[in-house]
Amino acid sequence: MAFFFDAASCSGCKTCQVACKDKHNSPMGVRWRRIYEVSGGDWIAEGKAWRPTVFSYHLSLACNHCKEPTCMKACPNKAIVKNGQGLVLIHEERCMGCRYCEWTCPYDALQFDPNKKVMTKCTLCADYLEEGKPPSCVAACPMRVLDYGELETLEKKHGIKTNELFPLPEARHTQPALVLKPHPTSRKTGSPEAHIANREEVKG
Repeated sequence: MAFFFDAASCSGCKTCQVACKDKHNSPMGVRWRRIYEVSGGDWIAEGKAWRPTVFSYHLSLACNHCKEPTCMKACPNKAIVKNGQGLVLIHEERCMGCRYCEWTCPYDALQFDPNKKVMTKCTLCADYLEEGKPPSCVAACPMRVLDYGELETLEKKHGIKTNELFPLPEARHTQPALVLKPHPTSRKTGSPEAHIANREEVKG
């Protein structure tokens, strides 16, 4: 199972983030889905005129349920597993809250719950999937920029196999189950031109 995200149409409203927190009753500071605001560029002098190279786009990101999840490999208690659908899930009763998985995940997907003292993360709303319903974030998006389904089906449906954009890492590290439609001004992974404008929110 995988997520699809259309960066070209996202308005950055954060409805998906709010829907996720509401559905899972997440405590303050725990954000299974985060909206990255990416921007950059400058004004370049050309004779007596100034030409803008300014750009901006949003990236809605949750757990990518990777084919090779580094979090699962890092967990000393084997509390993180992959189920038959390829979903990466946490058995909270096995978690001791050491946060090793949090440190190894390049997507910052794993979140420490200060109340339960364990790690938590996006489950792709596995309970909803069993009922034939979409994940809460997908259902709530007013711009319909989120989709879900089997990875190959999403790639064929949207005609895209991209899963790298700034600020995401190179996909070869974890092979994320993610399909991205780039914004016209999107920058590639590792681009020195772009930066995260709301770093204190998504990295907090």
